[in-house]
Formats: sequence, structure tokens, C-alpha cells
Amino acid sequence: MAHTDHRTMRRVLHREIAGTIGLLTDEHDFRSMRRYRSFTFDDHATYLQQVEAVLRARAAEGALTTIALFDPEDYAAYCAGTGLDPEAPASRTRFTAELAATGPTIAYDGRPLAALLPDLVDEAVRQATWEYATTLLTRLGPCPTCGEDIGRAAFTRASDLVVRILDAAPPGDRHLVCSVSGAPDTLVSVLHGDQDAHGATRLDEAEALEFTSVLALGLATRSPGGLVMRTSAPGSADQVCGWRLRAGGLEPLTASEVFDAYCTDPESGDLVSPEPDVDYCAPPDLGEGDTEADHRH
Repeated sequence: MAHTDHRTMRRVLHREIAGTIGLLTDEHDFRSMRRYRSFTFDDHATYLQQVEAVLRARAAEGALTTIALFDPEDYAAYCAGTGLDPEAPASRTRFTAELAATGPTIAYDGRPLAALLPDLVDEAVRQATWEYATTLLTRLGPCPTCGEDIGRAAFTRASDLVVRILDAAPPGDRHLVCSVSGAPDTLVSVLHGDQDAHGATRLDEAEALEFTSVLALGLATRSPGGLVMRTSAPGSADQVCGWRLRAGGLEPLTASEVFDAYCTDPESGDLVSPEPDVDYCAPPDLGEGDTEADHRH
């Protein structure tokens, strides 16, 4: 009887152990891992099928599993830095544990793996964008005139602008896109703000942090860029408006400028048909002096 009770308790504890699977999402990364003899898979499609089977089995047992993006180059660097043998399966386990703590992950929710992979890649891109923007903001250092930390001040201002924009937006779900041009890449960040039945706006914390960081970088470096907001509400046409980044602030776009931006092919410059049930309009008023930088560093 005692032996049975111990097995029952172990099964209960097993269900309460969260796990992480490091996933090779594309064929290129899969081929890179095949250089290790201990990695026994030889077909990416079969590998993904087996991973999905494990995820389903764990979910059926009531176990929570997160999926992390496994990068072979990062794995090789991790093993070189820690002195671990990259051939040892235990090394892959330790690296995956590090990913669970510091890398992009998503929780397995029962959807097919093919439906989850884009979310995992998006999460990885979002984290990389946030880290890159944060690094650049940190490198700006203090203002030579007043000594204020330029990056921190820009982040505070960007946070205030995001709150103002969401507060001033018409009722509905909001979809914001911020783009900042610069060398070597243009940074693009997306923020979703879904409105609940009580009118409150729900934001994903990690998404909001990345979006604010990208906007802050554009403000601090006075880089060209823009911010566009689309608001959707049942029973009414979507409303699209926007601002351009200029002189360390946001400058409202006119309705015709928003229309031109949405109805012009960015590669050919040709006009394209406007979307049905979409109103292109001027942005809401964000308050007196809202678009100018408080301090010109």
C-alpha cells in the first residue's frame, strides 16, 4: 500500500514539473545540428512530428511545456564558453534550461506545431529588437549639456506618448506600428491593445516594452520614422491615423498623407486601391506641446 502511495505521489509531482523543449524551427538550423553524432535525427519533418508527439503526450498528462528557439550557433558558443562537450545530450539540456530562463519562449497550448512556429519566431524577433534598441539607447550616454541620461529620458517620454495615444484613441481594438530608420537596419515594432467590455485596454507587457524602446530610440536619435495606429470596433469602419518622427517628437500626419501612405506601393510607387471599410483620418489631439521634445539634447 505504501509503495502504491509513493508511486501515486510521484505521478502527481511529475505533472507539476514544467519543462522546456529547445526547437530547431527551420531546415538550416536542423542541418547544422546534424554535425553532432549524438543528434540522431536525419529528417527535419520527422523531427518536428516527434516533437509534436512529445508535446501532446505531456499535455495529456497535464504537464506544462514551453518551447524555446534552439540556435545551433548560440549552442556552440555556449559550449565553448562553459567548457561543455557539445556532443553530450546533457549539454543540450543545460543550454535549453538557459533558454528557458533568458531566451524567447512560448507555452504549448495544444495547437499544431505549424501554427505555433510563427509565434515562436515572432517572439524571438521581438526580444532581439528590444535588446538591440535597448543597447543603442544605453550607448547614447549622458547629455553633454545637462548630464541627463539621454536614453532613459527618451524612454520615459516614449512611454508617456504611448499612454497618451492609447487614451486619446477612439474606442476599439488598437494596432500600432512604429518604424525607425537607421543604419544598418530599420527597426519595426508592433503593439496590440485589445479593449475589454469595460473599456480598459489590455497590453502584452513584453510587446509594450519593445514598442516603447523602439519609439524611444527614434526620439533620442532623431531618426526618420513613423507611428501608425489602426482602430477596429464592431459595426464601424476601421480608423487609420499616424504621426511622423521629426526633431525628436511626433508630428501628426494629415488624413491625405495617411491615405497616400497606405494606398501607394512602397516598391513601385504606383497607386493601389484603398481597403474597403477603412477611414483614413488625422490622429487625435495628444495635448498641448505633445509632439515636441522636452529637452533638445
